[in-house]
Amino acid sequence: MAKSNLRLCVLASGSKGNSIYIESAGARVLIDAGLSGKELLARLDSIAVDPDTLDAIIITHDHRDHTSGAGVMARRYRLPIYTGYGTIKASEQLWGKVEEIQEIQAGALFSINDLEFYPFSTPHDAAEPMAFIFRAGDKKGGIATDLGFVTRLVRESLKSCDLLVLESNHDEQMLMDGPYPWHLKQRVKSRMGHLSNVECAGLLDDINHDGLKGVVLAHLSEVNNDPQVAFQSVTKNMKTKLPPEVGLSLSWQNRAGKMLSAQV
Repeated sequence: MAKSNLRLCVLASGSKGNSIYIESAGARVLIDAGLSGKELLARLDSIAVDPDTLDAIIITHDHRDHTSGAGVMARRYRLPIYTGYGTIKASEQLWGKVEEIQEIQAGALFSINDLEFYPFSTPHDAAEPMAFIFRAGDKKGGIATDLGFVTRLVRESLKSCDLLVLESNHDEQMLMDGPYPWHLKQRVKSRMGHLSNVECAGLLDDINHDGLKGVVLAHLSEVNNDPQVAFQSVTKNMKTKLPPEVGLSLSWQNRAGKMLSAQV
């Protein structure tokens, strides 16, 4: 398999908006577009990416914090949107007229230039939620947020990735002691909700390997979590050690995070 470079940057992550930028030698893609068009452009500008060079938008599921800016970006930059049928039907009114929508299916590979994507189903309270593995040459990345629990499919799909973006949504004690009403606490903790810091640590333990190059903790709750709490909880609860060169990094709601590369 040909050698290649693979880079990613979490532009925004949290309940107020989510978007991840991925690039290879021949493709530039947004995974989710849950910010306003103006804010997405500001985040791209902060990492020196020209929006005119984007090739597509991929949407993981229909919740507004992942899809609200997709229609605007698709129209302005003539970008195709790739997502599942359930997400299309749930989002088309929000998006408005979009020139090209590509329907994808969990378990069916598709490509955007030299980037190959493998979508897989996730347990979440949305119309047709998916997570993604993506490859460029010999490099592999994985993105999995908005998970109620870690299924065997999720665990197996995310193995052997060079780069990972994983959900570390809440601290269980902060959630239970916090201001959310009881029904919302139950929703977050449910098997269709979100992964806690400890559950993220368990998943990372299962898929940790010597070839890992970078991990981002994502979709941190601003109410039921704290960046340092998440970082310390994940590292404390992991039974294995990350490779020495791996930087465990955080994503942010109000700014772009670090650009990670699969090349050392």
